[in-house]
Amino acid sequence: MTMNRRLFLSRSAQTATALGVAAWLPNSQAAVEAMSSKHITFGSSLPLTGPLGASGKEHVMGIQAAFAAVNRAGGVHGRELRLITMDDAYVPAKSAENVKQMVAENSVMALVSQVGTPNTAALLPIIEKAGLPLVGPITGSGALRNPQLRNVFHIRPSYGEEVTRMVEQLVKMGLSNIAFVYLDNPFGKEVLAQGKAALAAAKLTASGEFALAFDGKNAAEVAQRVEDSRAGAVFLATTGAGVTDFVIALRGAMGSIPIVGLSVTYTDLPRLGKDRALGLAMASVFPSFKSKKFALIREHQADMDAMKFEAPTGSAVESWINARVLIEGVRRAGRDLNRDKLRASLAGIRGFEVGELVINFSAAAPYVGTLPVKLGVMGPDLTLRV
Repeated sequence: MTMNRRLFLSRSAQTATALGVAAWLPNSQAAVEAMSSKHITFGSSLPLTGPLGASGKEHVMGIQAAFAAVNRAGGVHGRELRLITMDDAYVPAKSAENVKQMVAENSVMALVSQVGTPNTAALLPIIEKAGLPLVGPITGSGALRNPQLRNVFHIRPSYGEEVTRMVEQLVKMGLSNIAFVYLDNPFGKEVLAQGKAALAAAKLTASGEFALAFDGKNAAEVAQRVEDSRAGAVFLATTGAGVTDFVIALRGAMGSIPIVGLSVTYTDLPRLGKDRALGLAMASVFPSFKSKKFALIREHQADMDAMKFEAPTGSAVESWINARVLIEGVRRAGRDLNRDKLRASLAGIRGFEVGELVINFSAAAPYVGTLPVKLGVMGPDLTLRV
């Protein structure tokens, strides 16, 4: 349904309860061939430590839960699916180093759920040269969606689609005095530019543009600058642990001011506590991980429960979906599998249903399985209400 201003602001007075933290999942590394008659191995370089460590671990859970469900049923064409994870701590150079190692050892058939815009960008020359498919990068950067990238398969919509939809909704709600808080990196600057363009289309300008350090060290200073700007709402072109520090500081300074983020913005909701996660709004591109009305979420949760995994945010859902798309590509490629056949089978996916979601990759690169973007508001139990 459409979110109106009254409902948005009223939900800003609600509370949220923190959930338990998932058990740490160890890195797994192996210098064995990517495929044998009995197994296929896939890889993921992602943050398991650092500011996005908690989110990275949830992404691993989602992949492992999807793989385990298939393996319990006999695998794909009789082969067990395996996963190698390597920690890059959200450092692009480390992401590139990890993937170079995987390529050199020929230890993976494809990659899944690479986290981060700069990290994914660092991999592109490597995977294109190696013909190594990457399914479901956790980034909506438009700069990573171009016709030259034949091995990248995006599941989520672009950040441009997200920010345009969110700004349009805020303007419709009468919240035109919008300040932008952005990460001082390529991701944040790209989203900031897209947000300003969306405001310009509505003949508006931002009340302020404030750069937030990724580690949140200037969170209090930025919150004060937002308050001084007399903003009526704040859009967060951010992700990572620093966002939590900023929201805590801004809630202390400006109470229930509407705060809207991207689908990747809030990575540490439990640390916000009951009184700060209330009413946070965000772009919703996947069903809320607590919305059992969706068959997708019920199936995802069954796979997670089978592994005894507990994930306090929705990150695991996205990577579970990514893994399901990768699995479908492997099935369609047949038993005589190689990277070229896998890439071709992924490129041919149309009308593939994962619960209520339907994945339709473009007919040619860039391959994007477009999904709708909606505005959601966080409820008292950390359920995103759309």
